[in-house]
Amino acid sequence: MEITSILVEWFPYLFSGIVATLGLVAASLGLGLLFGLPMALGQIYGSKPVRSLIGVYVWFFRGLPVLVLLFLFFFGIFPQLGMGDLPPFFVAVVVLGLRGAAYQSQIFRGAILSISEGQMTAARSLGMTRFQAIRHIILPQAVRIALPGWSNEYPTVLTDTAICYAIGVAEILTRTTQIVAQTYVTMPLYLAAACLYIVLNYAGMRALHYLEQRISIPGFGQGGL
Repeated sequence: MEITSILVEWFPYLFSGIVATLGLVAASLGLGLLFGLPMALGQIYGSKPVRSLIGVYVWFFRGLPVLVLLFLFFFGIFPQLGMGDLPPFFVAVVVLGLRGAAYQSQIFRGAILSISEGQMTAARSLGMTRFQAIRHIILPQAVRIALPGWSNEYPTVLTDTAICYAIGVAEILTRTTQIVAQTYVTMPLYLAAACLYIVLNYAGMRALHYLEQRISIPGFGQGGL
């Protein structure tokens, strides 16, 4: 069979892998943001024990390969907690999300630290609490500053999803390998999978670049905050 006819015949099956990959990326980035931003604030404004605890967390998740973390959670931590029957997709989201939180926390931490301390002082002098100052003054600026760096997490997580093949997540690489096992066509199908990753990477980065332009403020960040 020619590669074109194979792709046409198996496209619905492969498309389900694309959907799973995009779902995995979106959920992982969202979970990373949910934990990463508070950790960034904790590292800057938290007590010493809080900063130390977050530092250990960041060191742990940045220090281990994704594959090791997947095996650790899928075959170790979750089964030990009596949750060994969790779907591979869920485990992959947790692992990629928690690992992403470690990296995102440092992106947001750098963005917050780039804002002049005088802004916090001025906000407090106007009667704001620290929480109000962070919410209304610091975070809106920090998010805009951090967005270019945060956007780089997208291609990283996208490529990391292929490693989730090892625990049985039905993403692009898994679906492609299953099609190869049925058709005995190898290189053309894996090249097609590579092209899918490139297209998804390009489309996602374009969308994030558009978002960055939409929320940017002309002149903001150019010359002392």
